[in-house]
Amino acid sequence: MIKINSLRIEYDEITAVKDLSLEIKKGQIFGLVGPNGAGKTSTIKALAGILEPTYGEILIDGVDLELETQRALQSIGYMPDFAPVYENLKVWEYLDVFASAYLLNRELRKSRIDEWITRVNLRDKHDTYIKELSRGMRQRLVLAKTLLHDPKVLLLDEPASGLDPSARREMREILKSVAKENKAIIISSHILTELDDFCNSIGIMQKGMMVVSGSLEEIRAKVKTLGLLTIRLSEKSQDLANKILQFLSNSKLISNLQGVTLTEYKMNFQGDETQCTWLLDQLIKHEIPIYEFFLERPNIEDIFFQIGAKEVS
Repeated sequence: MIKINSLRIEYDEITAVKDLSLEIKKGQIFGLVGPNGAGKTSTIKALAGILEPTYGEILIDGVDLELETQRALQSIGYMPDFAPVYENLKVWEYLDVFASAYLLNRELRKSRIDEWITRVNLRDKHDTYIKELSRGMRQRLVLAKTLLHDPKVLLLDEPASGLDPSARREMREILKSVAKENKAIIISSHILTELDDFCNSIGIMQKGMMVVSGSLEEIRAKVKTLGLLTIRLSEKSQDLANKILQFLSNSKLISNLQGVTLTEYKMNFQGDETQCTWLLDQLIKHEIPIYEFFLERPNIEDIFFQIGAKEVS
């Protein structure tokens, strides 16, 4: 759905994006994360056709953005950070202005406005002036505007910026439902924890480069992130404690092993799901009475901060 080949964006002597290549398929919610100045907004603006790249190729649903700009843009919905709104318009008037700009006929305009004003939970604000809306309501209104022409690709630059936790949750649920319609979504955000149960793949940018991308599980493997493994036993004895400590100490998958009590042990675990299952199986085979075996995987924020200290394999 979205394919980027060797994208480079330069501002005078500053290189904002360095030779970025990326592919995002329909149904994917791709989280683009990184510190300020990493190149996230420049990348999204280039995809939206607002910013002309120095060189590189962008394909939107197989259409070259540079060679067939208008055709490619018909498949794109772009929502910038702090999108401007016309405060003296009513909610339905604002949507009607943009539906007209998208060249939707009168009948289709009405049905699309009715659909999206309902889906973003603004039905009771149909005749309300925009100046009376909260920040969260305005963001949902702009999202509705962005989706009126039924784009195949959705580009969202910090859509949760300035929203309270309740409004962010509401925005997240709306976008999840949109992704199920086989749209490709790119969402940039600095609120890393918000993307954990939302995006099915992420890309981490630093200094204009994509450091790593893929599903969370793939990225954990690439950057060798550490999970926190907790093991609790159903029996209590010093002999049993010595036995499990000796066994775990000999495993290359385990580090920072701590015996919290005679029945509880915490450690860093470096391995994938298969290795985690293997470890549990080995403990059982060694007749260690397991009461609880729980692996807490690092979230996006943990991975992001580990990237700074670890080399990607």
